[in-house]
Amino acid sequence: MSLYESLRKQYREFIYESYELEREDGCVKIRYNFRITGLAEFTPVWRFGLAGHAFEELTHNKTFLRLVFSLGLVELISYWKTACPKMVRVLCGKLDENQRAWWKKLYFHGLGEFFYTNNIPLDESGFMEIRSEGSEEDGEEWPLLTEEGCMVPIGGGKDSVVSVELLRSAGEHAKCYIINPRGATINTTIAGKFADEDVIIARRTLDRRMIELNAKGFLNGHTPFSAIVAFSAAIAAYLNGLKYIVLSNEASANESTVLGSTVNHQYSKSFQFEKDFHEYEAAYLKTGTYYFSLLRPLSEFQIARYFARCTAYHDIFRSCNVGSKEDVWCGHCPKCLFVFLILSPFLSHARLCEIFGADMVNDESMIPVFEQLIGVVDEKPFECVGSRDEVNTAVCMTIADFCGRNEELPVLFAHYRKLPQYEEYSHRENTFFTGYEEENLLPKRFALLVKENCCQA
Repeated sequence: MSLYESLRKQYREFIYESYELEREDGCVKIRYNFRITGLAEFTPVWRFGLAGHAFEELTHNKTFLRLVFSLGLVELISYWKTACPKMVRVLCGKLDENQRAWWKKLYFHGLGEFFYTNNIPLDESGFMEIRSEGSEEDGEEWPLLTEEGCMVPIGGGKDSVVSVELLRSAGEHAKCYIINPRGATINTTIAGKFADEDVIIARRTLDRRMIELNAKGFLNGHTPFSAIVAFSAAIAAYLNGLKYIVLSNEASANESTVLGSTVNHQYSKSFQFEKDFHEYEAAYLKTGTYYFSLLRPLSEFQIARYFARCTAYHDIFRSCNVGSKEDVWCGHCPKCLFVFLILSPFLSHARLCEIFGADMVNDESMIPVFEQLIGVVDEKPFECVGSRDEVNTAVCMTIADFCGRNEELPVLFAHYRKLPQYEEYSHRENTFFTGYEEENLLPKRFALLVKENCCQA
């Protein structure tokens, strides 16, 4: 019997029991009460600034309470995955049949990598049953009435920088949203010269009992963090009276990580999730906010080209998960190599080595990761990286640049020239600079901004 089957047999139900609100130092503190019957109780906590709201007002605000309840529904998946009970009982809030189906879809696809890496059979209909046993929130509906204001979630990487600078170029006043500030996110606000009042911070505290269970050998793996960003950003935007939640997810986030499957490390960054969330907000949350990704029409090429001009951020941006605690590029992981490669057509080799602190394309040990990125093997790295086509095209452009200067090719590029990919992509027309993905949710003025600034040859 597999560990998955054994745990499901022993621990049969997960309970979303309740959430509690408390005023704490100018914040609203939200504590969630989850339980896996017979195993453990979990009490994760979120904190959001009150942003001028009276705490008592929020406790009777039906719109706000519905947001809080919904954030709990996405938060719970991190705890459910430790034992994967088949039954999920929701004792607070109310979910109709369509909502239950919506959440089940998010859980299943958002956990695609988790199922794949733990060798768990993919069974969308049977992996979970959601039972709603609570009642609708009391209070009054208070949707936002404003049609203005932008809030950009900041993760410390290049993409959110491009969103911020695009908005500024059009005179749009953008605030930023950060969950649990760290070096790169703080430095982004400093480099971007954000005023203190334009930095919106939420703090998320995981329950250590989940971490302890992981250490004991219970199931662990990737969860849809960008869905956490979506629901928590909806709370932050609502409290701060901002209409637009401006994400920075590009077109290539739609590509599956495992070729020929639906397993996508970036599912909650995909257009499918963006569209689903947008529709769920309109039908059930009813906050008056508008959630969309400004960069959805763009390729990684267009984003990298724009970011290359944002020189104030080059020494402080970070996307490396391995080095995130030390706020460094580790220089050895798939994410570091991908960002190095996608920027290679736009920044000099010497400058890239300065930024990353390593010459990754001259590191022979990176060949296996390199081959994952270019599609020599079917499985891409389980990281937020661009499409196989984009990486191959970036490599070919950079090789052409080296050859045009009669410089010796770095190790990875010399290796690449021996592969079939070189013959294919070196003769393929590059359409990445002028493309515009029409499947997006950009309001008209934002669509025009993107087309004018990023879609030229």
